Amino acid sequence: MNSLLKRQIRKYVSQELQSNGELDNFFEAIDKSYTVADDQFGMLQRATKISSEELFQANKQLIEETASQKRIIRKLESVIDKLQFYDLKNDRPIESSDSLKLVDFIDNQTNEIIKINQQKDKLLKNLERQNQELNDYAHMVSHDLKSPLQSIEALTAWVLADYSAILDATGKESLELIRENVEKMDTLVKGILQYSTIGKSEKELYDVSLDSLVSEILINREEPENVTFLIPEKLPVIKGDRFRLEQLFMHLINNAVKFNDKEEIIVEIGFKEEIDFWKFYIKDNGNGIEKRYFEKIFVAFQKLEDDYKSTGIGLSIVEKIIEVYNGDIYLESEPKVGSTFHFSIKK
Repeated sequence: MNSLLKRQIRKYVSQELQSNGELDNFFEAIDKSYTVADDQFGMLQRATKISSEELFQANKQLIEETASQKRIIRKLESVIDKLQFYDLKNDRPIESSDSLKLVDFIDNQTNEIIKINQQKDKLLKNLERQNQELNDYAHMVSHDLKSPLQSIEALTAWVLADYSAILDATGKESLELIRENVEKMDTLVKGILQYSTIGKSEKELYDVSLDSLVSEILINREEPENVTFLIPEKLPVIKGDRFRLEQLFMHLINNAVKFNDKEEIIVEIGFKEEIDFWKFYIKDNGNGIEKRYFEKIFVAFQKLEDDYKSTGIGLSIVEKIIEVYNGDIYLESEPKVGSTFHFSIKK
């Protein structure tokens, strides 16, 4: 009989029986009566207090752990395939069954990715710093230029007023030319200042009534009689910063009227609400733009027409404001027919 089983039985009999030699004969008789291996294994289970239920649970847990390991290996293999797709490794370094090498490979590639991301973060920080320096420089230059420009404007106005009687036509024309260029410079400086301050600091978002905002823009424009605006009866109230939104709509409305050679100028404003975005459009029947210039018009200081009053920065400001609101802008246009600017603002 198994020695473990004998030991367990002896624990539960009296001292007298434990010293009785007949007990060994009893054990031998029992042992001879169990000749089947399964019975002996069952006795061994009971002797060591391991139940069949415990074995079943242990076997079930082992199967689950094995399945889990297989799932992990499949996921790791999928990661390797993706890494190879991005050419992080030229050849497959391991067999799929070798999980330790698989983990080592993933660990090495992870370290490489961390290094790349650290380099990227460093580059982004440098770019942010340089962008901030450029914005600060533009802001400083804009402010520093304002004062001398105002002085030149005032001086030429005084000369024209005080010496008008003794100035000939050429002198007056020269002074007017100076004033025009000063005005152009002043417009450009204001444009640079506006562009450099957009997105410079986070603005608190609050409810802005576009009905009120657009109405104020149109009142302050002093429109000629041949301009007609088609506006929905009720524009929405959206979350944003009023100053930025005013710049956005003002530049697009100005462009729609300014670059329009039709006898009857028509500007239409429309919108629709989606789950995550407000989508707007401003449509005109103006000069239109050729498709090859669609990208150029959003580049700062790029102009399609030679107009000294235009800075070529208005649409750059529009695009930058829309980026601040996590939106998008695109153009549909046909020369001599008109243009439609579509843009979105994230809720």
